[in-house]
Amino acid sequence: MEDDNSRKHGLFQRFLQFAVDGIKLFGQMNKSYAEVHIAKQLTRSVTSCGANYEEARSAESKADFVHKLQIVLKEVKET
Repeated sequence: MEDDNSRKHGLFQRFLQFAVDGIKLFGQMNKSYAEVHIAKQLTRSVTSCGANYEEARSAESKADFVHKLQIVLKEVKET
């Protein structure tokens, strides 16, 4: 059975893989103006999920933690 720390590390690893997969997908896109524009925005959102999750893990309070996780959720939805 996983302990709490390994579960948190596992979630970060999933966010990292999400970013890697997203970047690989964007690398396969054609290079039209619209696709480049969309790929840049999606690259920013897919890579910010893990960064914002790590920020949430070092939150200063429970309310701060919840707020930062809501930002992660927004980024995931945007992606």
